[in-house]
Amino acid sequence: MTKKLWFQVGVGILLSILIIKYFMEISFIFAPVVIIIKAIILPLLLGGVLYYMTEPIQRFLESRKVPRWGSILAILASLVVVLWIFVAIIGPPVTTQVNKLVENAPTLAKDFDKVKDELLEQKKNLPENLQSSIDSAANSLQSIAVKFGKWIVQFLQSFFQAMFLLVLVPFFFIFMLKDHEKFAPIIYNIFSGDRREWVKKTLSDIDNVLRSYIQGQFLISAILATLIFIGYKILGLEYALLLAIFALFMNLVPFIGPWIAVTPALVIAYLQEPKLVIGVAIVTLVAQQIDSNLITPNVMGKSLDIHPLTVITIILAAGNIAGFVGIIVGVPVYAVGKVIVLNIYDQRRKIGHAATKDV
Repeated sequence: MTKKLWFQVGVGILLSILIIKYFMEISFIFAPVVIIIKAIILPLLLGGVLYYMTEPIQRFLESRKVPRWGSILAILASLVVVLWIFVAIIGPPVTTQVNKLVENAPTLAKDFDKVKDELLEQKKNLPENLQSSIDSAANSLQSIAVKFGKWIVQFLQSFFQAMFLLVLVPFFFIFMLKDHEKFAPIIYNIFSGDRREWVKKTLSDIDNVLRSYIQGQFLISAILATLIFIGYKILGLEYALLLAIFALFMNLVPFIGPWIAVTPALVIAYLQEPKLVIGVAIVTLVAQQIDSNLITPNVMGKSLDIHPLTVITIILAAGNIAGFVGIIVGVPVYAVGKVIVLNIYDQRRKIGHAATKDV
């Protein structure tokens, strides 16, 4: 019985639960380690994201016989130029729209309250069962909105508290560009034989998944934000650039992000001109259809192979556990875990086949 897979898995789960239980009881001992990890985790994540976004440029330059130091300097110079272009070209209109939004915030709030009151008046004419359904849906949406707002605030607080640590981001970023080939060998050279090859393959698969997800998700978000901005400008929607930038970051969250991004656009469209709501809905629908049928299949392909329902479940669970940061990192963490589990399963299957042949 001890050789059965279900027994070994059960024992492993029980041991994991016991380890977690006793670790929580003595967690105060590891408090300094936790503080250090929290201090470096944000710069490390940002450095890793920058590395995966710029790694294709480095690979292209080095394939043209550019030395490693030359490729690093070229990437850093390119990032400085992109940042300067962003500040010089996009900065002024963004500042103008932000100031305009702040000035018009009281008027927008009054208009929104007026619309809400009108909808509540119309609700009284509906059947009671439909009224209760609308109230339930409204309460659910309000709960989600409040929770999401708290996540945003928590994220911004954590971000601004960690701003002084962002000096570490260039350090991690440059270190990854310089020595990224050395990271995996440090780990898999600890092992030998078949286990070494398995660890090497697993690390390679994890690297491919993270590269595909980060590069693909940022490219998809940039394309979608561009399409949305063009659509909003054609409609004459106010704050089109701000809404497009908001959509750029929200689209980093798979499946749920685009629907979050369109919500403020619908509100602003209704307050500006009710018929613009139809235009915003059409722009969003067209952008989503282009994404789902053209952009995502060609950019992401089957690199993650995660069902949409699984993604939504992961995002909701990660959001409850770790807030807004959990929403961002939940899917790639799950993808990495899935790669590890699949590799373990394949290794056990190979061992089982080898044992069967020997018999």
